[in-house]
Amino acid sequence: MRLDKYLKVSRLIKRRTVAKEIADKGRISINGKVAKSSSEVKLDDELTLLFGNKTLVVKVTAIKETTKKDDAEEMYEVVSDTKTD
Repeated sequence: MRLDKYLKVSRLIKRRTVAKEIADKGRISINGKVAKSSSEVKLDDELTLLFGNKTLVVKVTAIKETTKKDDAEEMYEVVSDTKTD
């Protein structure tokens, strides 16, 4: 599944266009490598998202084409969530 679609379906980022913009700015990496919005996301990949002063690292636990809001959190596991000042 494409990175931008995964971020939207998993609700890590609410809009696919926003996910595409962030990825294309180089603020998302998959397994330590900078990823583009078209990069493929697979099971057990580790995604690192840089949001301003916050860094979120998640592990992909499921890939679904569609999901309900309550089930979206089952698609990933938070490895670390750090804030920098």
